[in-house]
Amino acid sequence: MIGAGVRVFRAGRASLLFRPRVVLVCLILIAVGGLIAVMLLGTGSLPLSPAQVVAGLTGHADDPIVTRVLQRIRLPRVLTAAMVGAALGMAGAVFQSLSRNALGSPDIIGFTTGAATGAIAQIILFNAGAFHVAMAAILSGLVTACVVLLLSRRGVQGGGYRLILVGIGIGAILTGINNMIMVMGNLDRAMSAQIWLAGSLNARSWSHVWPALTGLAVFAPMIVLNARRLHMLELGEEMARQLGLRIGRTRLILVLAAVGLTSVATASAGPIAFIALAGPQIARRLTRAPAPPLVSGALTGAVLLLIADLSSQRAPFDLVLPIGVMTGFAGGLYLIWLLVVANPTGGRS
Repeated sequence: MIGAGVRVFRAGRASLLFRPRVVLVCLILIAVGGLIAVMLLGTGSLPLSPAQVVAGLTGHADDPIVTRVLQRIRLPRVLTAAMVGAALGMAGAVFQSLSRNALGSPDIIGFTTGAATGAIAQIILFNAGAFHVAMAAILSGLVTACVVLLLSRRGVQGGGYRLILVGIGIGAILTGINNMIMVMGNLDRAMSAQIWLAGSLNARSWSHVWPALTGLAVFAPMIVLNARRLHMLELGEEMARQLGLRIGRTRLILVLAAVGLTSVATASAGPIAFIALAGPQIARRLTRAPAPPLVSGALTGAVLLLIADLSSQRAPFDLVLPIGVMTGFAGGLYLIWLLVVANPTGGRS
């Protein structure tokens, strides 16, 4: 044991530091996510028991319809929800750490809206498919991030408040542009884009799963490999510079990777509020670790989005609610609680 709550694992000349509480929380989150996923796979117009779900996923169901429903309709939806939630949770942890502010999530500072701009343009103007929508969302999200960072570069050094304010302003401008693009399209495409803007997991297919999986496979390792440098940045730029950290290069890599995760998530399910904001904060409170909650934040984000999807499908009065409505409602309540109850002085959570 090196310190309170810290353990070290050695194998020859290699060593690994870890916190048992963080590992335990991550394992619990994986178990909870798996349980909710099974419940989601059994939810719908064709109710299925957990045994039927397992049999259908393995191809041993008595009724071939069960296998087709699970493998072609419900499983892509659940996988998309899990990966989108994980991407948003990890991206939120990065932005909150870089800005050193609990409000520094991509949906608040305009990056989600920027990613939505490219996706809406593809849907309205070109009637594009899932792949082209995803590529446009990533590109527009990166452009938005560059603009926000250039306009707020002094603020990044001052604690991140200027970053948040500039991001809110850019997000408001992009919202107006998105509405203008919506007016330019015909009624059918506008309705399709409006449903997408609400954030939805309906009609998710494997064409939505692969972009989300690719985004996680490309961008998540970039963030995890720079986790120690991100923790050093949380100590302040002066301290990080004294420790030999190349601040500009590290921040650029982390921002690009986090924006990539946000853009892919937005392209796969539309703008999803609350997850990137609350996931890292909840994970930090559960793990009680000083380091940025990257993996635990991703797992928390996945669990939150799965819970929101389950709640939307089992809403009372047979309501069919888009996933973005559920997360937006919960996110508003959480934001009020975060600002008024958990952090009334306005400092960092």
